[in-house]
Amino acid sequence: MLKHLVKTIANGVALVIMLPAAAMSAFGRIPGLFNFWAQAVALVPGLAGDYLRVAYYFMTLRASSLSMRISFGSFFAHSSARVERSVYIGPYCVLGGCIIGERTQIASHVQIMGGGQQHERDKQGRILGAKQELFPMVSVGADCWLGAASIIMANVGSGTTVGAGAVVPRPLPPNVTAVGNPARVIKSHDSQVRVTVENRG
Repeated sequence: MLKHLVKTIANGVALVIMLPAAAMSAFGRIPGLFNFWAQAVALVPGLAGDYLRVAYYFMTLRASSLSMRISFGSFFAHSSARVERSVYIGPYCVLGGCIIGERTQIASHVQIMGGGQQHERDKQGRILGAKQELFPMVSVGADCWLGAASIIMANVGSGTTVGAGAVVPRPLPPNVTAVGNPARVIKSHDSQVRVTVENRG
């Protein structure tokens, strides 16, 4: 009971502290100022930093929860993200436009990208700047585990584990374990899903 009270007070104090920053970004509607404060608050160390980051995103993301935790060095690159309750985000993660389901755990150095085809090329093959409309929302379901340094470019079904260092260029079904680059399913936790594991010879 006391712990809950202390946490509630800490959340309230953090909201007051971060209110000017959130207001300066028009509560996430001005991308440049949103990114400035997102990167600035990412560098606040310790438990105080965790509370300040949660407070800032609670006021600026499309949807967020005060029950999430976002560690040092991690930040959201787009305010269009939505984060459900009890999500943990480890250190040094970069998160684009995404939806993260409740209770999902994200290890350190994870990237959730806005898909994999944001840049077009002109007729001469020169790469062009990113276009906002080419950034799809990547969905990570509830109760997922994203291993350290994994790169998520496509949807991940609920209850799925993504191994450390895996690259996910195509959607993953729910309740499986996937590893490698590109990520492939090696185990199913759902008796209704049949998984064929490649013969490594």
